[in-house]
Amino acid sequence: MTTAARSADLADEVSRSRLVVYGLGSVGTGLFSTVPGLLLLYFMTDALGVPAGVAGLVVTLPKAWDVLVNPWVGAASDREAVRTGGRTRLLVAGALALPAAFAAMFLSPMTGTGAAIWVAVTFVLAAGAYSLFQVPYVALPTEMSGDPAVRTRITVWRIVFLTLGILVAGGVAPALVGAAGNGRTGYAVMAVTVGAVIAVVLLVPALGTRWVRSRPGPEPLGLVPAFRTARGNRPFFALLVSFVLQAAAVAIMLSAAPYVATHRLGDYGLTSVLFVCLVAPSAFAVPLWARGAARWGRLRCLTFATCGYALGAAALLPAAGVTSGTASVVATFALCALLGVCFAALQVLPLALLPDTVHEDSARTGRIQSGAFTGLWTAGETFGLAAGPGAYALALAATGFTSSTPGHPVAQTATAQTGILLGFSVVPALLMLLSLPALHVYGRRRAPRETESPR
Repeated sequence: MTTAARSADLADEVSRSRLVVYGLGSVGTGLFSTVPGLLLLYFMTDALGVPAGVAGLVVTLPKAWDVLVNPWVGAASDREAVRTGGRTRLLVAGALALPAAFAAMFLSPMTGTGAAIWVAVTFVLAAGAYSLFQVPYVALPTEMSGDPAVRTRITVWRIVFLTLGILVAGGVAPALVGAAGNGRTGYAVMAVTVGAVIAVVLLVPALGTRWVRSRPGPEPLGLVPAFRTARGNRPFFALLVSFVLQAAAVAIMLSAAPYVATHRLGDYGLTSVLFVCLVAPSAFAVPLWARGAARWGRLRCLTFATCGYALGAAALLPAAGVTSGTASVVATFALCALLGVCFAALQVLPLALLPDTVHEDSARTGRIQSGAFTGLWTAGETFGLAAGPGAYALALAATGFTSSTPGHPVAQTATAQTGILLGFSVVPALLMLLSLPALHVYGRRRAPRETESPR
């Protein structure tokens, strides 16, 4: 069979209906990864009265624990794949547990210290449930096709759905809070509504991808042997370092959005608009980046997008800080829209490169360790998404930000206002620039076939 015929057969295996069923899961993962990153820190400091420093620890430590859980789940997923030929049981367990734990995060009956403990415990439970679904879910494209072009196509579909989930999270969740009266009641209504949506969109792929046959190796590897075997995959770890830094940059910007809307642009209601401006363009840009990657190379396009994001983020400093009134709002929204185009590439291209590193590693180890590598990958992503809001909260505390409740608003000092703005602009720009050396190392360690078409 020719290469073209084999690729056609592989493409036929992943029909459009199967792509839709698989992609729906990313709507749920996008909702969970975005809503806490966008609203949880602000919910604690401005609705529950939790001090910024304490709130920063709450949003960081549970996900730091998750960094240890994800690789364990990856190894468990590989063991299940060997025993059953699939990863369905973990997917279903995560799909059932995550919605309830997510809703509980925003249903604290207390304020202050008690609320911080409540959110920390429920966040740990939610992060663990998310791992049960996310780790085997990310491993599936590696096993859905052996053709890099088809895997890129799968990834493009997944990122389109992920962008939809992120867009709904950022555009609808804050609006639900406002429509329900803000405060604790508003967040409770939002949490229950979003939790119900998460339950539906996770169960569809959990049950609908049972056709995927997993082949991780002749026998399951334990967690320690899996790490030992994966340790020599240097391209994977270089790509991972770059991805973690970029995830932290985006997470810091998302955490800063409600504070910028409230304290710099003068209206909390602009949070949804700000987020939509950042994310909506990425929904249209994902297919364009896929075509560009086929023409100019995935790594080259990823590097270009990283530099573009850094420049756009840095430009937010004068846009939101020097100008004032309507001019400041318009300039900030316009720059966020440009960042959204670059954000699309940061979402799709690293995930398109990830399966290549897993498959190429099989020549060295004699096995495809999809679960082990995706466990490490999602652990890194979790760390970046947690470190971003945590670092931003600590910066707020260091610059004198004062927490409050809806009934007792507090005017922030000029120093605190500056801290809010720097976290939205300069810090993400610097993290993007710091990710470039790791991308360079990845490019030197391997020579990927950049001419593959995503179809």
